[in-house]
Parts: sequence; C-alpha cells; structure tokens
Amino acid sequence: MAERSEWERMVAGDPYVARDPELVRLRAEARRILRRYNVSAEGGERDELLEELLGYAPAGLWIEPPFHCDYGRNIRFGRNVYFNFDCVILDVAPVTIGDDVQVGPAVQVYTATHPLDPAERRSGVEFGRPVRIGSDVWIGGGSVINPGVTIGDAAVIGSGSVVTRDIPPNVVAVGNPCRVRREIEPSERRSPSELGSSS
Repeated sequence: MAERSEWERMVAGDPYVARDPELVRLRAEARRILRRYNVSAEGGERDELLEELLGYAPAGLWIEPPFHCDYGRNIRFGRNVYFNFDCVILDVAPVTIGDDVQVGPAVQVYTATHPLDPAERRSGVEFGRPVRIGSDVWIGGGSVINPGVTIGDAAVIGSGSVVTRDIPPNVVAVGNPCRVRREIEPSERRSPSELGSSS
C-alpha cells in the first residue's frame, strides 16, 4: 500500500508535518486568493474567488471581508450562511456548517491542535479534529469554537463564548467555558410563514 501524503494524514486527523512542501504550497495558494477577496468589492468577483478557494459554489454564502482560513477546501458550507467581519477558520480538519447559519464578527473556528508533549511539538508534528456546526445556528461575535466540537441545530452561542465541548440542539449556551443556560422553548421558534413577508 502506498504511503499516505501529509495532506491525507492531515484530513484524516492523524499526526502530520505542517512544513510539508505540498501543505506550504496549498496554504500559500489560499492566502493568494484571500488577499484578493479581502480587498474585493461586493459582487461577482467575490463569488468567483470563494468558488476558487473552496472548490465549489455554496448557494447564498456571504462572507464579509476580511476572512482568513488555512486551506478553504476543508470547509463545507450549507445554504444561506452568513459570516460577519474578521472571522477565522483553521481548517486543517474538515469544518462542516449547515444551512441558514449566522456567525457574528471576529468568530474563530479551530480544528488545529498540538501534542501535549513539548518534544513532539518541537518536532513540528500536529493534528486536527473536525468541527460540525448544525443548521439554523447563531454564533455571537468574538466566540471561539475549539477542535472536535459539534454544535447542534438551532443552538445559539452567546457572544464571547469559548466552546470546548459539544452543544446540543435548540439551546442557548454562553460563557468560558461555554455552558448550556437554557432550552429554546417551542413558543420561541417561529416558522417563516409566522414571521410574515418583508415586502
């Protein structure tokens, strides 16, 4: 069996060497695209740059610049996702984001992590843990989502939270570390037809 590339090891969540030439090249390519994206005007060019960065064209994706990520190609956006200004996604492992997600400014999503042993860290070996964000989630500004976390559908994460553990669906969670404060009651959930038309 052929030896796996550092990219394959990285995406699988196994230890890998970040200084690998292919990974350095892929990060440089992402930064080239992001430099253009982060000074672009609204419109078609932004959509084209996002498609080039991600490798696909998510429907209704809106990311306010500046935006930063490691690779781009490890992020899977659902439909109608909004990211406010100055967000960061460290996508050394897969990041999956559902439909109709709203993300406040300066939110950071981390999949990258490092060995606890200092000798291993000095060797340049690191690894990642995937992050999953469900549909209809709202993440308040300044929040940090740590490696390996899953946030359930329709959860609300309060501003400035540090999410270190999974958050179940349909709850309000806040704090450092982020903890569930309460469930979102059925009476607080409205369908689009109940909200009426904006026209």
